[in-house]
Amino acid sequence: MYDEDDLAEIRDAKDEWEDETLDPVLDAYGERKDRFATVSNLEVDRLYTPDDVADLDYEEDLGFPGEEPYTRGPYPTMYRGRTWTMRQFAGFGTAEETNERFHYLIDEGQTGLSTAFDMPSLMGKDSDDPLSDGEVGKEGVAVDTLRDMEILFDGIDLAEVSTSFTINPSAPVIYAMYIALADQQGVQREEIRGTLQNDMLKEFIAQKEWVIPPEPSLDIVTDTIEFAVEETPKIKPVSISGYHIREAGSTAIQELAFTLADGFAYVEDCLDRGMEVDDFAPQLSFFFNSHNSIFEEVAKFRAARRIYANVMDEWYGAEKDASKQLKFHTQTAGQSLTAQQPLNNVVRVTIQALAGVLGGTQSLHTNSFDEALALPSEKAVRVALRTQQIIADESGAADIADPLGGSFAVESLTDETEEKAMAYIEEIKEMGDGSVRDGVLAGIEQGYFHREIQDASYEYQERVEEGEETVVGVNKYEIEEDTRPDILKVDEETQQRQLDRLAEVKDERDDEAVEAALEAIDDAIQNDENVMPAIVDAVKAYATMGEIMQVFEAEYGSYQETVNVA
Repeated sequence: MYDEDDLAEIRDAKDEWEDETLDPVLDAYGERKDRFATVSNLEVDRLYTPDDVADLDYEEDLGFPGEEPYTRGPYPTMYRGRTWTMRQFAGFGTAEETNERFHYLIDEGQTGLSTAFDMPSLMGKDSDDPLSDGEVGKEGVAVDTLRDMEILFDGIDLAEVSTSFTINPSAPVIYAMYIALADQQGVQREEIRGTLQNDMLKEFIAQKEWVIPPEPSLDIVTDTIEFAVEETPKIKPVSISGYHIREAGSTAIQELAFTLADGFAYVEDCLDRGMEVDDFAPQLSFFFNSHNSIFEEVAKFRAARRIYANVMDEWYGAEKDASKQLKFHTQTAGQSLTAQQPLNNVVRVTIQALAGVLGGTQSLHTNSFDEALALPSEKAVRVALRTQQIIADESGAADIADPLGGSFAVESLTDETEEKAMAYIEEIKEMGDGSVRDGVLAGIEQGYFHREIQDASYEYQERVEEGEETVVGVNKYEIEEDTRPDILKVDEETQQRQLDRLAEVKDERDDEAVEAALEAIDDAIQNDENVMPAIVDAVKAYATMGEIMQVFEAEYGSYQETVNVA
C-alpha cells in the first residue's frame, strides 16, 4: 500500500528520531516498564509506522464496509444506519420475576432480550430433580415446561422482540418451547427473531456443561440448524461462542482461533448432512468476549471477519455475501470484574464495550458492576445499559465506520492476530487429517484445548501475582474500607414456588400424550431423523425439560471428561 521509496525514507526518519529524540529521553527518564504487552501477553511496540504494515493490500486485506473481506465491517453504513442491538442478559428466580425484569429493560430502552437460565435448566434437569435442590432460580430463571415459557414472555409480542437464549445442552428444548409459544400467539414461525447459543463444542472445550457425549451433541446441533433453515429463518440456531473460552482463561488469539474452528466444524457437519453452504451459513452467528486491552480486542474482531470471509470462500465454496459475513454478539469480560472496589467495574465495562463498538459488533451486553458479587441488581443493570446508550448517543464512536481502520498499530495487530489464529486453526485441521470438525473432536478427546487454555490462564495469574499485570484495587491501589454495594438476593421461597407450579403442570397434563411424545423423540433418534419436530410436539404436550433430555441420555449415555495432561 506504500511506495518502497517512501518506506525507505520513513525508516531513515525513524532511525533519526530514535537517535536524536527518543534515546536522550530514555537515558534521562527511562520508561515505566521494561516490557509492554496486552492482557493476552502479546507484546506491543512503542511506535508503529507505515513500515509495520508495508505488505498490506488495501483492497484484498481491508476493502470497504459491507464488502469482502469485511475487515471494516459487514454493513456499508454500520452504526450510522442503526446502532447495535443492546441486549442485556437477564434471568433469576421464577418466570414471573424475570418477566418483570424483561419489561423493566424494555421500558428503559433495551432493544433485545437475553435470557439467563438457572443451573438445573442449563443441565437439562427439572426443578424437582434431587440434583437441583438449592440451585433453582439462583443464577438464572428456572424453566421446566412450556408453562414457564408462557409466563416468562407474558405481555411480550414475539413478533416485535428479538430474544437470545444462553443455554446449550438443553437448547433444543428451549428452542422448541419458543416455537410452541409463537404458535400459541399466532406469530408465524418465519417471523420470530433471536439467537440460540446451542454451542456444544465450546462446552466440551471450556464451559463444561453437557449431558451426552460430543459426537451426538454435535448431531443435535446440526438438527437445530437444519430445522431453523426450514422453519425459523430469522432465528440464529447456534451462536458459536468464544466468550466462555476467554472466561476460562484463554488468550485473545486462542479465543478467536478455537471459536472459528468450532464454527468451521459446524459448517463441515452441515455439509456432510447434505445441506448447501449458502442455505445455512447466513444463519450462523458468533459470540465474543471483550477484555481490557482495547486495541487487541479491536484487532481480534477485525481479524475474525477477515479470516471467516476467506475461509468460507476458499475452503467451503460459499458464494452469498451473507455466508461470508461474520456477525457477532459481544459481552464484556466477566472474569475481569472484581469484588474489590466494584464501582471500578463501571470503567472496565465502558472500555470493553467501546472496544466492541470500535470493532464493529452487531449486538452488545455490558456486565453490571456488581456481578462479581451476585446476580445484578436493578440499579446496576440500568447503569450497564446506560453505558451502551452513552457510547451510542454521546461518544461519537458510532458515527464512523471502522474508525480505527488505517491505524498503523491496529492494522499491524490485526495482521499479527490473523496470522497467529490461522496457525492454530491449521494445527487443529491437521489433527483431523484435513477436517476441522474431526480435529476439534480429537482435540476435545485428547485434552488439547484444555491444556492450551490452562497454560494461558496459569501464566496470566502468575503475572498478576508477581505484579507484572496490574489489576486496580486487587494488586495495586488497594483500600481497606468496605465497598460492597447492596446486592440482589433470590428469595428462598423461589424453589418451592417453582416446585408447586411443576407439580401442578404434571397433574393437569395428559400423561398418555406426554408418553407418546417422548416415544416419538426416541423413534426419531432410532431412525436417524431430525429430532426437532418431535421435541416441539413434546413441549406442546407439557413434557418437562428433564423428561426430554432423559430420552437422549438413555440413548447415548452420559459423558465423563478424561483429560490427558501429557
